[in-house]
Amino acid sequence: MKLGWTDIQRSDQANRGLGTTLAFVAGAINAGGFLAVGTYTSHMTGVVSSVADNMVLGHWIAVLVGVVSLMAFVGGAMTTAWMVNWSLRRNLHSAFGRPLLLEAALLLVFGVFGSAINVFGAAFVSLTVLVLCFIMGLQNAVITKISHAEIRTTHVTGLVTDLGIELGKLVYINGRDNTGVRVEANRRKLGIHLQLIAGFFAGALCGALGFKWVGYSTTLPLALVLVLLAWRPVAYDFVHWWRGAP
Repeated sequence: MKLGWTDIQRSDQANRGLGTTLAFVAGAINAGGFLAVGTYTSHMTGVVSSVADNMVLGHWIAVLVGVVSLMAFVGGAMTTAWMVNWSLRRNLHSAFGRPLLLEAALLLVFGVFGSAINVFGAAFVSLTVLVLCFIMGLQNAVITKISHAEIRTTHVTGLVTDLGIELGKLVYINGRDNTGVRVEANRRKLGIHLQLIAGFFAGALCGALGFKWVGYSTTLPLALVLVLLAWRPVAYDFVHWWRGAP
């Protein structure tokens, strides 16, 4: 019995559907988060580069913020790995859904912190950045574990690189050579990359519009999407545990 896209019983279609949906959510969080706190929180390449730049410039507070942001992202990925492995060892259907429920809860926390920024000022900005970095690490690790590192959703650099590789293969003209090996594009991977990039862009567009016109209430539908993805296997495991409880 399959319990939706986050069940431990996987299919290629489920991976693609879940990956595209999470890419949409990640794009919305990343773009909306930029409007909220002025920084992209899934871009760890930029964070590490900014740490080096700020060290040279002697901006030590910015260095500290960058290092802690990186640690928050790593902490999110570690949390997912712990939750998934703990659940899989107990044969729980909700192994991949539990981190998404945590992400949904943290999105609501982000909404609260964001509202607090308007009241208390910059004191809550750093906390908001850390929450967003943790969320990005948490989510990226979920789909990475599910797809065995084939799909990632919180940044598009790797996706665009892989897309370029497959497009290069697609337009390659196979002539006669000594090897006899043809260069052929993996059309399945090409489709996945295009789908994920489109999902991320659509999410970024919706997130930016949402935060511009609605504000932090935009986190509510995003959290709802994550809950809808996770609730069936989580509910199944809860009912199974409840019936088996003494």
